[in-house]
Amino acid sequence: MTNIKTLKKEVAPYEKSTTKESVWQMINTLGPFFLLWFLAYQSLSVSYWLALIPIVIAAGFLTRIFIIFHDCTHFSFFKSRKANRAVGTAMGVLTLFPFDQWGHEHAVHHATSGNLDKRGTGDIWTLTIDEYVAAPLKTRLAYRFYRNPLVMFVLGPIFVFLLKNRFNRKNARKKERQNTYLVNVIIVALIALLSVTLGWQEFLLVQGSIFMVSGSIGIWLFYVQHTFEDSYFEEDKEWQYVLAAVEGSSFYKLPKVMQFLTGNIGYHHVHHLSPRVPNYKLEQAHQNTEPLQNVPTISLLTSLKSLRFKLWDEENKTFVSFRGIKSSAKAKAKSNAHISREAKPEL
Repeated sequence: MTNIKTLKKEVAPYEKSTTKESVWQMINTLGPFFLLWFLAYQSLSVSYWLALIPIVIAAGFLTRIFIIFHDCTHFSFFKSRKANRAVGTAMGVLTLFPFDQWGHEHAVHHATSGNLDKRGTGDIWTLTIDEYVAAPLKTRLAYRFYRNPLVMFVLGPIFVFLLKNRFNRKNARKKERQNTYLVNVIIVALIALLSVTLGWQEFLLVQGSIFMVSGSIGIWLFYVQHTFEDSYFEEDKEWQYVLAAVEGSSFYKLPKVMQFLTGNIGYHHVHHLSPRVPNYKLEQAHQNTEPLQNVPTISLLTSLKSLRFKLWDEENKTFVSFRGIKSSAKAKAKSNAHISREAKPEL
C-alpha cells in the first residue's frame, strides 16, 4: 500500500472546488427537486399512486441535496467558508440537518472510522463478537433491535432526522447551539407556511413520502459503505488513517443514474482519504489514482449481502451474522484445543 503522504499527494490536485461546477450542481439539483415536488403535489388531485412517481424521483434529488450539504460541512463545496456555511445551512433546512452539529459529528467520524477504541460518534453502532457475548441481556436485545433492517432503514430516519437532529449535543459550543436553533425555527416556519398555503394533508403526503424514501436511501448508503465483509477495524494502537480510509470505506459501484443522484458518494474511499475533494471530483480522483482502484468494491447486487452482517469478528477480520457467533466460538475452541495439545509435554 502506497504510504499516506504519497497517496495524499496524488489526490491533492482534486481538492480544489470550482465555483462554476458547484453553482451548476446546485441548479441541476434544486431545480429538478422543486419541479418534481410541484408535480407530485399536482398529481395528488388524481391519485397518490400517480404522485409516487415524482415523489420517488424527488427523493433521489433530495439525497443529492444532502451531498451538497455534506460537502459544505467539509468546506469543500466552495472556496469561501462563508459560502459553504450559508449554502450548507440552507441545504440543512431542506434535509433536516443542523450544519454545525452534524459537521462536528461527521468530522469525528472521519477521524475515528474503523478505530475500535473510539467508536460511538457519527457512526453505526457496531459490536465485536466478544463484546456482544459479554454484554448483558438488555444490551444484546437493544443491539438486535437496532440492527433490524426495519428499525435501521425505516424507523432510523424518523428518529435521527426528525428527533435527534432537533437537539444539541452535550457541551456544544454557543455557535453550534445557535445554528441548531436557527435551522429548527426555519424548518417550523416553512412547514407552517406550506401547510397553510397548500394544505397540511397534501404537504405531509408529499414531503413526508419524499423524506421517508430519501432518509432510507441515506442511511443505507452510510451503512453499506462501512459494513461490508472485509472492512477495516483495528484497536487504536494498530489503527492507521489511510488503511481505514481505503480499506474500511467501500467503492460502491452504482449505475450512472444512481451515481448522479447520490452525488458520487459511492467513491467513499476517496472521500475518506481526502474529505476536501468535492463530490463532483471524486470519480476523477479515483480513476487517476492507481492505488485507489484496488480497494474493496461492491455492486448494487453484492451490497445486499451487507444486511446479514451484524458483528465484527476481530480474530478473522470480517463481519459476520448473529449465527456466525457459534461458528466463531467453535473455531476458537478448536484452535485453543490444538494449541493446548501442542503445548502439552511428552511423557
